[in-house]
Amino acid sequence: MYCKYCKEHTEQEVERVRKKKASELRAGQRRFRRVTSGFGGFPRPKFEGREKPTKRVSIRFRCKKCKKAITRPTQRAKKFEIVEVR
Repeated sequence: MYCKYCKEHTEQEVERVRKKKASELRAGQRRFRRVTSGFGGFPRPKFEGREKPTKRVSIRFRCKKCKKAITRPTQRAKKFEIVEVR
């Protein structure tokens, strides 16, 4: 695949992007904690209905030469599997 940092085609390592733990110090999380705390309960209704049939999958390509990573836009997939090709 083309590496925009090396400016040439190089071999890439493929990995799935996992969600990291949410920070408690972010503004949205602070607002959520303030609204949900104390008397009054949860601010939003529980989600009723079925899950979506597909999930969004982000893929990260890491250049083996310069070790820089490029994350592609997310795509929907029912099943995601990384298979090693030799």
